[in-house]
Amino acid sequence: MALRVQFVRPASAVLLALMTLLVSACQVRAPGGWETSLMQAAKRRVTVGGKGDVNPLPATDENVHTGQRNFTSYCMVCHGLDGQNTGVPFADKMAPPVPALNSPSVQAYTDGQLHWIIQKGIFPSGMPASKNIFNDEQIWQLVLYIRHLPVKGSLGEPTVYGGESVRRPR
Repeated sequence: MALRVQFVRPASAVLLALMTLLVSACQVRAPGGWETSLMQAAKRRVTVGGKGDVNPLPATDENVHTGQRNFTSYCMVCHGLDGQNTGVPFADKMAPPVPALNSPSVQAYTDGQLHWIIQKGIFPSGMPASKNIFNDEQIWQLVLYIRHLPVKGSLGEPTVYGGESVRRPR
């Protein structure tokens, strides 16, 4: 019995390599560091508008607390009471994960960009548009709260997930 050796043609080898690459690229995995950096830079420089918009509201205690109150009524479901995902069981499991709002990548946005994100949302991240939930002044107050977040965990966990609030916003 003779052994028959068959050589793969160069075009077939290239096709096989491309198919292997495509199949391996389809695996579900967390994005790597360079992918994350690339997407954050693209969002800050290209896709997120409002870069030059300036918050017309002063950062008074009243405006920050009003922003916190509005945040607690809507945003805390995904971002926790403190904006840092405290007590949110799915925050790290989303694709992309829900960002902690005190993170350098979020704080690098201008106030105008944060306003734009809250107003219009970011598709397909899971961040919904809030333009029909909050008026313009309330969105600027939310921006002020995001700039003045409390210490992580200091407000407790959202009661919706079985946690207890440490103190209620005024």
